[in-house]
Amino acid sequence: MGRWATGVSIVTAREFDRDAGLTVNALLSVSLAPPSVLVSLTRDADTTPLIERSGHFAVSFLAADQRAVSERFARALPSEEKFQELRVHRGPAGLALIDGSLAAIECRVVSKTPAYDHLLLLGEVVYQEEGREAPPLLFFRSGYGEETGGGLVRFPPPAPPP
Repeated sequence: MGRWATGVSIVTAREFDRDAGLTVNALLSVSLAPPSVLVSLTRDADTTPLIERSGHFAVSFLAADQRAVSERFARALPSEEKFQELRVHRGPAGLALIDGSLAAIECRVVSKTPAYDHLLLLGEVVYQEEGREAPPLLFFRSGYGEETGGGLVRFPPPAPPP
C-alpha cells in the first residue's frame, strides 16, 4: 500500500470538553448525494471510542505546509498535547477544525463496520467549509511529498531493499 499516494487529513472528535484527534490517510468519498465519507480508524486510537459514543467526527484536509500538524497527530501523545497551542475553530457540532486547512467537514456517523484491527466509519457530511487555496499534503512510500514548484511534487526515494 506504500505505493498508493494519498492525501493527509486530521480526524477529530469531542466528548464533553475533551478533544481527540489523529492523522488519517485512509479516507474515501463515498457519495455526493448525500455527501458522505468513509474513514478507517484503528480500534486502539483514543479518538475512536469518542466517535463511537458521540456519533460525530470532523475531518480537516491538510495543506502541504501543515506536515508538522500531521506528524504531531500521528504520534501517541495525550490529546491535550496534540491540541496544545494549535489554532483551531469550531464547527456547528463543536468539533475542532484545523485552521489553515484546505477544507473541513463535520459528519454524523451512519454506520460502523469492524474490519480486523480497524473500524470503518461511514459519515454523512452535515457541515462543510472551504479553506485556503494551497497544495495538498501528500503521502507516498512512507514519506511526505514536497512541492517543487509548478504543481510538481517530489517524494523521498524508496528505501533500499534489505
